[in-house]
Order: sequence, then C-alpha cells, then structure tokens
Amino acid sequence: MRQKLALCIMMHIVSLPLILLIIIAIIAIIGNSISDRSSQEYERPEERAGREGEYIAINIIRRVLRNGDVLLTNVDISYDGRKAELDNVIINKYGVFIIEVKNYAGTIYGKTDDYTWIKCKTDPYGNTFTKTVRNPIKQVNRQVYLLARHLEEYGFYVWVEGYAFFVQGNSPVWCKEVLGSSNDIDKAVHTFNKNRLSVSDIESIKAILLDSCR
Repeated sequence: MRQKLALCIMMHIVSLPLILLIIIAIIAIIGNSISDRSSQEYERPEERAGREGEYIAINIIRRVLRNGDVLLTNVDISYDGRKAELDNVIINKYGVFIIEVKNYAGTIYGKTDDYTWIKCKTDPYGNTFTKTVRNPIKQVNRQVYLLARHLEEYGFYVWVEGYAFFVQGNSPVWCKEVLGSSNDIDKAVHTFNKNRLSVSDIESIKAILLDSCR
C-alpha cells in the first residue's frame, strides 16, 4: 500500500513540470494571437487609408486596361543610391506610366510648386485636424526621374510619364500630373505618343522591373 502511495506521489511530481509546460505554451499561443489582432486593430489611419486607396485604384486601373497593357504594382527601383516604391506602373505601346495613388480624406491645400501640402480633416465632433504631407506632384516627378534613369542602365531610353491619382478627387490643383477619374487614367496612358514600344520592348521592361523587386 505504501509503495502504491509513493508511486502515485512520484507520478504527480513528475507530471507537474509537464503540466506547467503545457500551460505556458497555451498562454504563449493566446498572447501571440492577441498581439496579432491588436496590430491589425490598431493600424494607423494613414496606413489603412493608403491601403484602401491602392485597392480602389487598382480596380479602377484594371477596368481601363487594353490588350497589350501590362500593369505592375508596388515596384521597387533604385538609381545612384536613391530608392523609390512605385504604386502602379503601366507599360504599353505608348510608353511607361507611373500612377501614384493618394487617398486623402478632407480638404487639401497647396500649390503645384509647393514642397508640402496641408491636409485638413474635421471629425464628427467638429474638431479639425491638420497634417503636412509631401506634394504628390513633386513626389511623382522624382519617381519619373529615377525610373527613367533606372531603365537607361539597362539600355532602354524611353520617355516616362508620372501621375498622382486622387481617389477622392480632392486635389487642390489640377494639372497634367493630376488624375481624378478612370477617364483621366484612360486618356493619360492611351494617348501619349512620344514612345512606340514594341511587344518585345514591353516584355523586356516588364522583366527588368520584376527583377528589381526581388
């Protein structure tokens, strides 16, 4: 009887560390799950707006694409130590086009030549918030320069055009670099005539840009 009791006690003692390990593992799994959910729930409003804007823009762009058009998204390029991420690049017989997406809410103030613009938004309680943002026109002009130089390194001397697409149509200025509708996008990428790229050229440029993202 004493031997059985001693054996039971020993089994309980041996099993305690195992139980503790199981409990710790469960706590760790729950903690990671909560952390993952928290990171999603507390995504910054600017990041969420940008992600939603890109999703809307891609769907709009896809509707205006024609046979022979190539659309690449989130293209990373670099030239002379300077880097840029391009939201959308369209390659077709008319040329190479960058479309930078802006999903700004509220009212935007700024001029074409200003380095920065002011974004103003009023919440449901009447509180107005302002934030300084980089002028998208200057941003896309920089992207055009870097992409053109990047392609030149591979022997492609093509004219690159760049545009800022305002998902909510609230740009403070309207010029050739600013797009506000699907019709604007369609005209921008299908009526430019400084380039006449062959199918082979289009495929080569596509391969270059895809390779730069790896």
